[in-house]
Amino acid sequence: MADNRDDDSQYRIKEGDYVVLKRGDIFKAVQIQPKKKVIFEKQWFFLDNAVDHLYSTTFEIVSGVLQPKKLKDEAGTDNRNIVDDGKSQKLTRDDIETLKEQGLKGQEIIQQLIDNSATFKDKTEYAQDKYIKKKKKKYENTVTILKPSCRILAMMYHGREPGKICHLRYDTLAQMLTLANIHAGSKVLVFETCAGLVLGAVMERMGGYGSVIQMYPGGGPVRAGVESFGFPAHFHDMLHEFPICHVNALLAGTLDTTAKEPSADSKQSTVAEEKETQNQPEAEQQGSPEEQNMETNSGADDQEKEQKEKRKEAKVKLEEKRKKLAAAAALLEGRNADGLVIASRFHPSPVLLGLLKFLAPSRPFVVYSQYKEPLIECYTKLKEQGGTISLRLTDTWLRHYQVLPNRTHPLLLMSGGGGYVLSGTTVAMDRSKPAGSQRAEEPAPKRLKLTDTEG
Repeated sequence: MADNRDDDSQYRIKEGDYVVLKRGDIFKAVQIQPKKKVIFEKQWFFLDNAVDHLYSTTFEIVSGVLQPKKLKDEAGTDNRNIVDDGKSQKLTRDDIETLKEQGLKGQEIIQQLIDNSATFKDKTEYAQDKYIKKKKKKYENTVTILKPSCRILAMMYHGREPGKICHLRYDTLAQMLTLANIHAGSKVLVFETCAGLVLGAVMERMGGYGSVIQMYPGGGPVRAGVESFGFPAHFHDMLHEFPICHVNALLAGTLDTTAKEPSADSKQSTVAEEKETQNQPEAEQQGSPEEQNMETNSGADDQEKEQKEKRKEAKVKLEEKRKKLAAAAALLEGRNADGLVIASRFHPSPVLLGLLKFLAPSRPFVVYSQYKEPLIECYTKLKEQGGTISLRLTDTWLRHYQVLPNRTHPLLLMSGGGGYVLSGTTVAMDRSKPAGSQRAEEPAPKRLKLTDTEG
């Protein structure tokens, strides 16, 4: 029995979990916190009542409180006997307004509409679903709580803020994970500027086993999307970070990971000295009474303590950053990575050519771009440089279908484009032979025999 409870607990909502709220085709990632007001689709509510319920449960919002809802339907066989003459609904608009004034819930209003509809029971299940969805948008306030996953978060970002993830569509992300052969126990390099979505997808596919090295631009890595996944603590042990600006130094062997950065400490000490010198004349100007001197001395002591604590914290942060840099450099120095994934707003050509040197032979790499022109340039440079095979530049295409008996058809609306993907495999190059040896091995062309045409 205890094992069954443990197995069931992972499917239940707990306090502190990251979840995804869904209403229709709209998603939002939030964290379950007690007595925290959440605003979703112009409505506010608390998530306290969602704790201990199963994921994918649909709740109804009643004055800011979530309540689980249930709905039972009766369906007909087909719609052949239904006539759309506008007389099937007995309730008028005035009747519906009076129901709202009486304080009825959205579900109760919808149920009243269903009961007063003369043709609802004769409609098919699909037609009933369409009818209920149409009325829900008007009268009902519901929300479904989902467990975060790569697909759900990719759909959320693509629907709400596609610019943050470089318009990366979820089917394109799935192809990237497959082409890069992401699996548990591998060592993967990731360079992305998609708010951490690609990084989180790679970590989810690896399941906490192996190592992921995030190559980041700027002052620090961006991992907003990784937090939304809600990974356990041991997942973050496999994650390493390395600044892209130090790649050339690491390849040249000039990167020094043991030296500390004294610049931050020196800046903080100079700032502290300036503050002390400014405080001294202020204390002198206040006068000579002993009480004022005692207050200024105590204030100066407090400031010194705060400054010392800040210095200690800065030193600890610098030491942690140095250790992370050294650990990531040790993993990269072997040049035996199992895969490379690039998806960024920067031009991929210099990044790809630099990071390919860290891959072992016969390893896959994937590059995503919203536009095909940068990937065409990468394709031509890789062909000229050599060391790669099976280069493919593809465009993903996605269309949703309605699959129902006797009425299966593609939906009218579809995504215009999901970006472009360049994939390939690294190979070892034989650098022992000189460049001209291949020409020497080729047979010499035969000379044309000249004939004397003169008489």
